[in-house]
Amino acid sequence: MRPIDGSPHNKMILCITNSRVRAAVGSGLIIAAAIVVYWFWHSGGTSTPEGSATPPANAALPDTPNANSADKDTVDLSESQLAAVKVATVEEREFPAEKAAVGSIDFNENLEVQVFTPYQGRIIALFAEVGDDVKKGQTLFTIDSPDLLQAESTLIAAAGVLELTTRNLARLKELYATQAVSQRDLEQAASDQQTAEGNLRAARDAVRIFGKTDSDIDHIVAQRMADPTLVVPSPISGRITARNAAPGLFVQPGNAPAPYAVADIDTMWMLANVAEADSPAFRVGQQVQVKIGAFPGRVFDGKVTTIGATVDPNTRRVLVRSEINDPQHELRSGMFANFVIRVGEPVRSPGIPIDGVVREGDGTQTVWVTADRRRFSKRTVKIGLERDGYRQILDGVHAGELAATEGAIFLSNELSTAAD
Repeated sequence: MRPIDGSPHNKMILCITNSRVRAAVGSGLIIAAAIVVYWFWHSGGTSTPEGSATPPANAALPDTPNANSADKDTVDLSESQLAAVKVATVEEREFPAEKAAVGSIDFNENLEVQVFTPYQGRIIALFAEVGDDVKKGQTLFTIDSPDLLQAESTLIAAAGVLELTTRNLARLKELYATQAVSQRDLEQAASDQQTAEGNLRAARDAVRIFGKTDSDIDHIVAQRMADPTLVVPSPISGRITARNAAPGLFVQPGNAPAPYAVADIDTMWMLANVAEADSPAFRVGQQVQVKIGAFPGRVFDGKVTTIGATVDPNTRRVLVRSEINDPQHELRSGMFANFVIRVGEPVRSPGIPIDGVVREGDGTQTVWVTADRRRFSKRTVKIGLERDGYRQILDGVHAGELAATEGAIFLSNELSTAAD
């Protein structure tokens, strides 16, 4: 490039060039100043001392919940929000090793009797309905029995023969005293009288089989009148569970169905189908506690008497049958029942009230623990048994820690709201 000489023309050109440079620099300074003002105005007009961090625009104000801490499962509550949460120290509780299931009440079929007529005949009258409680010996029904009529007729005839032979023997004894008859005739009369006595005893026994008492038999003999009405009593005390009889129906011994069925109801059955996986825990003789919906607050005691030998291929369940004591005869067949069986010794574990455990959407169970009763952290736990309103905690929380016993769902909602 050729140097500029000192001519007047070239000096004028250099002067113009220097002016343009100063003008460009001034414009740049003005633009830079404008940028600084713009940034200062949008930053809220505050300055930060050198070396300090500028607080974020969304910093939490005092007395407001803050879920944007380093731990995403932590919630800080304000003083007003703390009223919705109850905190208590986690304590160890005793949890019995139990299995529960649902069953139904039924009659004890081992103590149920089918009441048949001992002889054939036609039913005359019925004296009991299904559901009636009866005593042993109480009349259930009566029948017109031709067999009873025959037995009573034989009894009447035997009584007449005995009376005749007795009079004949007395008369021959008198004649023998005067030598009017031979000793042979007297002995024959005595033999006939003894035979008549034996026949009468056999006839009385035959009538007694039909349920007639000695007074009834004496009355038949005295009146010389046969009564074909056969009374069929209840063989046990219990409740009528079935009736298949009607007046005029002809019945025979052992012909099903039986006119009546009576069950002893001092003990009842509870039938339950338990899950196949739980069946190894059950044993014959285990004590059972049964709760019936119809008797809230009541517990009926019993024991396991039978465990099914097979598994239902459709439901994969096993029959467990228990005998339940019912001395007041309050239970009815068909009632639903919940029963609990102790299958082992009780264990001690940390326990938290049911309201303190939250089931999350993914199926996990969580509780909220705290150290200062203000900041709460969500913790996943493994739960076990339930007893008296408490959940057994197998893992995740230890005895002595502080945890929310009420309001756990509120804390979970606060965390979800903050995350959104």
